[in-house]
Amino acid sequence: MAEVDRVIADRLDSGVPLVGEVARYIISAGGKRLRPVLLLLTCGALGYTGTQRHNLAAVVEFIHTATLLHDDVVDESTLRRGRPTANESFGNPASVLVGDFLYSRAFQMMVDANSMRVMQVLADATNVIAEGEVLQLMNMHDASLDEDGYLRVIRSKTAKLFEASARLGAILARQDADTEEACATYGQALGTAFQVIDDVLDYDGDTAEMGKNLGDDLREGKATLPLILAMQRGTPAQAATVRAAIETGSVDQLQAIVNIVRETGSLQATRTAAAAEAQRAIDAAMRLPTNAHRDAMVRLASQLLVRRA
Repeated sequence: MAEVDRVIADRLDSGVPLVGEVARYIISAGGKRLRPVLLLLTCGALGYTGTQRHNLAAVVEFIHTATLLHDDVVDESTLRRGRPTANESFGNPASVLVGDFLYSRAFQMMVDANSMRVMQVLADATNVIAEGEVLQLMNMHDASLDEDGYLRVIRSKTAKLFEASARLGAILARQDADTEEACATYGQALGTAFQVIDDVLDYDGDTAEMGKNLGDDLREGKATLPLILAMQRGTPAQAATVRAAIETGSVDQLQAIVNIVRETGSLQATRTAAAAEAQRAIDAAMRLPTNAHRDAMVRLASQLLVRRA
């Protein structure tokens, strides 16, 4: 990861000072670097030690960072990772345009891998992520969204880059189709579990630990799994309270809604859904060669279930 960070720093250079300033601001905010970690772990599990793993790990982090910049503008977010968002600090135009720079820089770097398969996977992933963003926008304030619709969004918007990151490790290691699909399944399941737990924490987390405001999803009118299940499990009055909050984006009843998702068992049911995805990831990882990297992939999936931030 130290080598990946070096590549990131080198490739953030731009002749336009504001580009580097905004990009460094969001990339230096910390973050879990899960996508590059996933690519490196997969490479390690499959025995690939070439330098392209550092280059492509930086690529997936750039793509992820670009989506964050655009997301925060669309969602009008003010806090990420415990400090003001880039759009809050530099304005919306700078955030959008620097996001565009990161996307285009990522595609420049992809070419270095000299692999049409790598290009195909990353181009497809970027396109699916963009579709997921639009799908989520269409679903804003829609209280009729069901679990299948919710999963379609997060598998496009969040899990797709996890899936691509793990798949790239198999491609770099020149593995067969079955091994590549095992890696892709691991990434997709891990990314899905990660997002489902993230949605739990919006109603069961701590602002200081999470680095974002509780209730942000509700404020944006997002019908996430805890709310979908609460409407299914609650009394008509409870369902009506949740529905009204999603449709209006009001957080005036946030504490009441937190109580509803807890009282109806919806938080625990959502955690159970995340656990099923984490187990799917573990099962996929167990199809890879036995070594320390594979074991770390298994632990990573297990640890998602106890994350608090």
